Amino acid sequence: MLLKRLGIEHHGFALEAHSGSLYQRLEVENLFPRTLGDIRDLAKLKQTFGTSKPSIVVHMAAQSLVLKSYREPIETFEVNVLGTANVLQAAFDTPSVQVVLVITTDKVYQNDNSGKKFKENDPLAGKDPYSASKVGAEAVCSAWQQISKIKGGPKVIVARAGNVIGGGDFAEDRIIPDLIRGIISNKSTSIRNANATRPWQHVLDPLMGYLLYIEETILGNIDIPALNFGPSEKSLKVEKILEIGNKIFGSDFKFNLEQSKDNKEAQVLELDASLANEKLKWSPFWTQEAAIYETFQWWRFVIDNQGSASSACTNDIDKVLNSYR
Repeated sequence: MLLKRLGIEHHGFALEAHSGSLYQRLEVENLFPRTLGDIRDLAKLKQTFGTSKPSIVVHMAAQSLVLKSYREPIETFEVNVLGTANVLQAAFDTPSVQVVLVITTDKVYQNDNSGKKFKENDPLAGKDPYSASKVGAEAVCSAWQQISKIKGGPKVIVARAGNVIGGGDFAEDRIIPDLIRGIISNKSTSIRNANATRPWQHVLDPLMGYLLYIEETILGNIDIPALNFGPSEKSLKVEKILEIGNKIFGSDFKFNLEQSKDNKEAQVLELDASLANEKLKWSPFWTQEAAIYETFQWWRFVIDNQGSASSACTNDIDKVLNSYR
């Protein structure tokens, strides 16, 4: 929707949308060309790239859930590592491509839960199958960056974003989607770790950052292999999400705190996005609290039938684009 609003022609390549997903809610199937496919299928990728002749490739396809990666580690590595290599190879085999932006994650950094704000040149190390697979994807990007230098080819750049939230996300094992499912089904949601901190940000903030990153790279104004995109202020605890959700939904907002003793997920996570601010003049439009508030308000708007998912997304896009103007 953002690309269409900005007048940027685009072609989608993805799996079939999940039931209840934002993609289904928006009913956008006929608004732009798309190909159903799996990034593990190199031949299908090459065929699609050859037909659509993109100048820019934005690679967001991933197995993106930490807990699922424990259940399905092989698939996680196949999709996130080999899939990334396939996307890059297909891009390098397509003469029209100038830039490939690969989205990884803030979970790639070696995290000792000290609360340190990670910078782009900090060491990478995965702990769980998801973060390890994303470190693998970063290694793939480094290899193709080297191929580009030696043999020529498109620029390969990497973006690492904080915990992205926004209206319409319905993925499993994510706190806000879990809470929304609880509201819709009138059930209490189990919260794994209310004291864990994350760099929460509204999805539109990093998306605008990605577009600026691509633009400045194509224009030759910057040559930066990786950039962080995250909030300006210190990360917030999960309990802040519960506090804001309770204010918006009242008695419909039900949760129970688990006494979880596993360490499958990091306790503390901070991201330093000062380089993006310096080089791109990018900073988040929404604070973390505002991003959480807007996400819950999106769902309140849709659940209460005040308007469609499409109009709710359009409202969010308008706010961000007006700030850039």
